[in-house]
Amino acid sequence: MKGVTLSAVFVVLTLSACSGTRPVLYPNAHLQSVGKEAAEQDIEACKAMAESAGAEESSGKAGRVATNTAVGAGAGAASGALGAVISGASAGLGSMVGAASGAVWGLLTGLFYAVAGPSQPNQAYTSFVDRCLQEKGYDVTGWQ
Repeated sequence: MKGVTLSAVFVVLTLSACSGTRPVLYPNAHLQSVGKEAAEQDIEACKAMAESAGAEESSGKAGRVATNTAVGAGAGAASGALGAVISGASAGLGSMVGAASGAVWGLLTGLFYAVAGPSQPNQAYTSFVDRCLQEKGYDVTGWQ
């Protein structure tokens, strides 16, 4: 049963990771004349052009996971030491247990947000795609 639950969570996280942010187009005369299907093809072409020019869509998710892990470890160590002092136990042991549990918590939350959390594409990437679409006649109102 546990394996089925973990598999279901993995599938949900994988599917949500596939749904990236996209430019939102204002329904101007150009969009209305070319239609939604042609606009989607133009969006994909502009995204590919941005990537071939060196602009990456992702914005450092690995760094965010590492930061969350380190912050979790620091917060866990501090709270573990404080809890140990209050309860009369060894502050060193409390901080070690707290650091370990905080690091695990930080790693797990960092991984969750890297996969399923809100993330905006790199600003250079969005600017490149926006300009490409504007040159094609579209009016980009934002990304979601």
